[in-house]
Amino acid sequence: MSPVACAWHWLAIAASPLVPTYLRRRVRRGKELLDRLPERFGAEAARPPGPLLWLHAASVGEMLSLLPLLEALGGAAPTLSFLVTTGTVTSATLLGRRVPPALAPRMIHRFVPLDVPRWVGRFLDGWRPNAAVFVESELWPNLIAAAQARGVPLALVNGRMSEISARWWGRAPGFARGVLQSFRMVLAQTEADAARFRALGASAQSWGNLKYAAPPLPVDGAELARMRGLLGDRPVWLAASTHPGEETMAVAAHRHLAERWPDLLTIIVPRHPERGAEIAALAADLPVARRAAGQDPGPETAILVADTLGELGLFYRLAATAFVGGSLVPHGGQNPLEPARLGCPVLVGPHIGNFVEVYDRLDRVGGVTWIDAGTDPAAALAEAVNAMLTVPDRGRSQAEAAAGMAAEEAGLPERIAAALLPLLSLREAPAAGPAGGAMALPEQSGAPESGI
Repeated sequence: MSPVACAWHWLAIAASPLVPTYLRRRVRRGKELLDRLPERFGAEAARPPGPLLWLHAASVGEMLSLLPLLEALGGAAPTLSFLVTTGTVTSATLLGRRVPPALAPRMIHRFVPLDVPRWVGRFLDGWRPNAAVFVESELWPNLIAAAQARGVPLALVNGRMSEISARWWGRAPGFARGVLQSFRMVLAQTEADAARFRALGASAQSWGNLKYAAPPLPVDGAELARMRGLLGDRPVWLAASTHPGEETMAVAAHRHLAERWPDLLTIIVPRHPERGAEIAALAADLPVARRAAGQDPGPETAILVADTLGELGLFYRLAATAFVGGSLVPHGGQNPLEPARLGCPVLVGPHIGNFVEVYDRLDRVGGVTWIDAGTDPAAALAEAVNAMLTVPDRGRSQAEAAAGMAAEEAGLPERIAAALLPLLSLREAPAAGPAGGAMALPEQSGAPESGI
């Protein structure tokens, strides 16, 4: 164990008594579910019989990219069961809605245990997975070390390693090498990602990006028809997956546009739906409807705040163009392939660090419109929306180019599934370990179990 790995190990143990208070605070903020907190301590195992593949995705984006791989694995191995772990309530909710119905009986979701040795050990001994697949950049040292110690073959798929992350890992090369060499397979999104993984000690290849292979976002057909009936031929544009600061720009852009398009409807879908009331207050002087409050957009509604979960597929289908958020503020951008697959022209700001390669490819085929975030980003946003509304053929041409690019990796899930399945045979079906029953959440005044 490297000095940094040893320090991380003991720091996690030392910090563990503070975790129950921290988690309860997250419950009050809606970031955790009270009745499922034991899962964060590695409890609540219910291992099904037969081979079990554990797949871990941090949050919504990673989980959505996992779905086509899950479907490919399920088709290739009919007796295989799946344990899927995530770290956020939103991702867990969406997984329940999006998992293919045929796979639902074979899949179990749990929240990933926090990276404390005793808790990750309890989790692994309860579930006894035959192999494990991590998605993108979820590299928890204690969890990975515990899995390797138990002989669980590990793979990292859709791996992402930004330049900033590579520099941080590079400050502790022995630690980075120890973590990454635990993986028998590292499949990176791009060759640049693969090169950074290799520089840190991993044996990495680039096969492509699973986000390209995700299916189109779903929609309730009856609700789509109802909303189209409500909106008629009104011009509609969408600000999707927005972050703080961008909603103010979207409302300001609406004010600019309303002079030219008096019956315009601006739909704002915040990345975090719980901010709906806050966003509605930004446009208090305009007619505003809130989806979460059950309010439909009427003929006079200027702003619809779509503060619900899992409905982006509906709003991308309703809009003439969509600004993809996280890009006019320094967040790193959100996934542009979701609107691209649905034929919705993409507008984006300059802050796209999380999706540089995706946007580069979109740009090369003419599948994206860039917004200048200079002195007046709201005016620039309004100008880009106005161009799409004024010349619909331009938007259609851009959307067709983007949709073609998004379809290029359609066979990737099947290729990755074929590469992963041999990992299951590297380890015999594990013997029964300690029972993984429910564990009482430690009281705030007491310390949770910890130790090696």
